[in-house]
Parts: sequence; structure tokens; C-alpha cells
Amino acid sequence: MSTVAVSSGAVRDLAGRAALQGRIAGLEDENAALREEQQRLEDERERLRGENGRLRAEGERLRETNERLRAEVEALRRAGKRQAAPFSRDDPKPDPKRAGRKSGAAHGRHAHRQPPEQVDRVVAVGLPGYCPGCGGELVAERVAPQHVEDLPEPRPLRIRYEVHVGRCRSCGLRVQPRHPAQTSDALGAAGAQLGPRAVALAAWLSKGLGVPAAKIARLLGQLGLGVTPGGVTGAVARAARRAQPTYQSLTAGVRASPVVAPDETGWRVGGVKAWLWAFVGDQVTVYRVAGGRGYQDATQVLGEDYAGVLERDGWAPYRRFAHARHQSCLAHLLRRCRELVADADRGQARTPHAMRRILEHALTLRDAHHAGAVDAITLAAAADRLGAQVDKLVAGATRYPPNRRLLNHLANEREHLFTFLRVPGVQATNWRAEQAIRPAVVTRKTWGGNRTWTGADTWQVLSSVLRTATQQGRDPVELLARLLQAPTPIVVDLAIPGR
Repeated sequence: MSTVAVSSGAVRDLAGRAALQGRIAGLEDENAALREEQQRLEDERERLRGENGRLRAEGERLRETNERLRAEVEALRRAGKRQAAPFSRDDPKPDPKRAGRKSGAAHGRHAHRQPPEQVDRVVAVGLPGYCPGCGGELVAERVAPQHVEDLPEPRPLRIRYEVHVGRCRSCGLRVQPRHPAQTSDALGAAGAQLGPRAVALAAWLSKGLGVPAAKIARLLGQLGLGVTPGGVTGAVARAARRAQPTYQSLTAGVRASPVVAPDETGWRVGGVKAWLWAFVGDQVTVYRVAGGRGYQDATQVLGEDYAGVLERDGWAPYRRFAHARHQSCLAHLLRRCRELVADADRGQARTPHAMRRILEHALTLRDAHHAGAVDAITLAAAADRLGAQVDKLVAGATRYPPNRRLLNHLANEREHLFTFLRVPGVQATNWRAEQAIRPAVVTRKTWGGNRTWTGADTWQVLSSVLRTATQQGRDPVELLARLLQAPTPIVVDLAIPGR
């Protein structure tokens, strides 16, 4: 019995050991399968990690491409806004208004040339001796006038001044008199000169109209005055030297103006990049060609302590005029808001839409005040409310970078947005400065700027005097001729603030 029992126990141990070994083998197989799965998962993770890196790199590339394209779009927009851009940038209107004058009562006064008030010569045009059709006798019915205004045949006025030069018997002093119409005391080899009106005309053509010196010489040749392009350049430079005191007085007039509109644009001096500044004050304009576009360049005309109001764009150096009040140009801001709205996707247009409504409401209030519908007190209170709306908008959160940049800019310009609603005579935009720069830009397109800084000084002096004369309705040629005839440099009789 014991032997049988031992054998049965051994059998059970063997069976249990076999079952355990089978289970171990199964676990080893399962472990091997898990290891294979783990290896597969690790391989998949490595693949996904590589795919993630590739997608990150692709996302970074697309982000850089997006930023580059945005920068290119912004550059194209800025180029489209330049005053040197083509005359028409938009697509033609599908239904443009008909050209010409309106019919009926809206026709207005006929624009044909009116007869001159004074007639210098009367020419009788009589009837022929017989009818050109049948040869019969003609009977006079009436005399019908026809007026013609023409230029006289060019004939220069040539004057010889016989200057009586003497010497004092007592002290030996040489005395040379001067006629009021003379422009120089030069004698001898330099005694043959262009007269004051010819030089003034050349200066106006050059700096006022942008005509090159060679073409001015050809034009004067048509008028009977022989002169070379170099002679034209020298004569214009002489006019600029005579106008220097007037230029300095105009600069002082800008500083004395209660409101000044400044602006700047690119320029060239000897092919090197420079900047043209324009400062429009109370019926005076001063141009300055400078090497830079910073605060110190602006102070050369305005001075550091200017305490009036600056109607300017958002260029940061203007904000450094701490003594002045400022009006930020609303036209620039409205254009920026419209561009953001055009580029926006989904909710990205909410911020520029809100800012555009605020600015347009401010302009509506201005127009109502000019029409007499809103008084000054109501206007100032409305400006405070609009300012509070801007504060609320600036304090809002946005994750769209262009909107964030707009809000950051508005935070810097917050105190300068609605000055035109509080201070009488202040414009909401810097249009006066942009209009002053526009003719200079046209000139830049035709002759490229200046070759030397001396030429740049000549340009800024004469252009300032000519532009101010035009603003005040004065004849620029007559004004420059009077400057040239003065024995010593004088300040011409323009209306200049502070004088």
C-alpha cells in the first residue's frame, strides 16, 4: 500500500510540475509576444516621433512662409500708399459717371474763354469784293468780334548799366553805385548776367515745377536768352543764397505756428538715401532735406520745446515732443483697420471693426460740430466717452498678432486720438503735410533728388519760399525777382507767424 501511495504522489508531483512547466512555457510565449508588441510600439513611437518632428518642421516652415508673405503684403500695401505710386490704383468702376458737364440747370457757367478786358490791337477783316459762290455783290450785315490772346514774339530786354566808378580824393575810398534794378555789383568778365526775372523764372521752373536745368536752358533759348545748363544751375544757386534769410524766417514762423503738420518721405542726395521733411504751419511751409528720420532731425525745424499741436502720423519720434499736444492721423488708423478687416478670418475682424466704428463716430461728431448741431462742451464730453471706449478695447485680450499690434499702437496713441474734438482749428489727419510733400515727390520722380548737399540746401530753401508764396496767393517769380534785386539779402514780405 505504501509503495502504491508513493507512486501516486510522485505521479501527482510530475503532473503538477508538467502543468507548471506548461504554464511557464505559455507565460514565456506570452512574454515574447509582449516583447514583440513592445518593440513594435517602440518602433511606432519612434516613427511617430520622427513624423512629429517632420510636422513641427513643416509647421515652422509654413509659419515662416506665412510671416514672409504677410511682410510682402504689408510692403506692397506701403508701396501702394506712396505718393509716387501711379495715379490710379483701383479697378475701374463698373458704372462710372458720364464725362462732361451736366445738362439742364446743373450745367453751370459756360467754360469758354472770356473776351479780354483790354485789347492791344484791332484788325479789320473786311468782306471780299464779290461772293465766292456765285460772284454776286455782297451786302454787309454786321461786324462780329473774335478775340485772340497770344504771346508776343520773344524779344529779350537787353540793358547796359554804365556804372560810374569813382574814388574819394580825401580817403581814397573806391565808390561804385548800384541801380535798384541791378542784381549784382560784378564787373569785368562777370559783368554779363541774366536779369532778375530770368533767374526767378529759372528757379521757379527748377524747384517749383521740377524742370531739369538743360530743359530750362532750352526754354530760355526760345525766349532769346542764351544760357547753358551749368549757367542755369549757378543762377538758381545764387537765388537760393539770396533767399536764405527768408528761409530762416519761415523756419521761425513754423515754430511760432499754433498747429503744425509734419511728414517725411524718402529722398536721395548723391544717390545715397536721405529724407525729405515737410512742416506746414500757419500759411507757411518749410522743407528740409536730412540724412535721417529721427527726433533730432525734426527738432532742426520745430525745436525741442515746440508747444503747439502736431498733426502727425504714428511715427514714434514725434511722440518725443513732450511740450506739444498731438493729433494722431485718423486716416492712417482707418486704413489700417480696413486692411485688418479685409485679411481677417472668423472672429479676427471684431477688434478692427470696433475701432473703425469709434473713429468714424468721432469724425461724424466733428462734422456735426462744424454744421452747428453740436456745441464745444458736448463735443469734449463725447471725446471723453470715445476715449473710454478705446481704453476698454485696448484692455481686451486677443491672440491674433495683427490685432495685438493694433491695440499696442492705440495704447501709445491713446491721448492723441481726439485732440481735434477738444482744440479748435486742429485737423483729424495730417493731410496738409501730405499735400505739401506730394509736389516734391512728383519732382523726385523726374530728376531724382540732389547730387550734392549744397544742391539739397538750394532745393529746400527755394522750394520752401515758392510753396509759401503759392499758399499765400503771391506770384513766386515776382517775389524771387524782388529778392534778387535787393542790395543785401532780405526777408521777403510774406505773412510769417511771429513777425
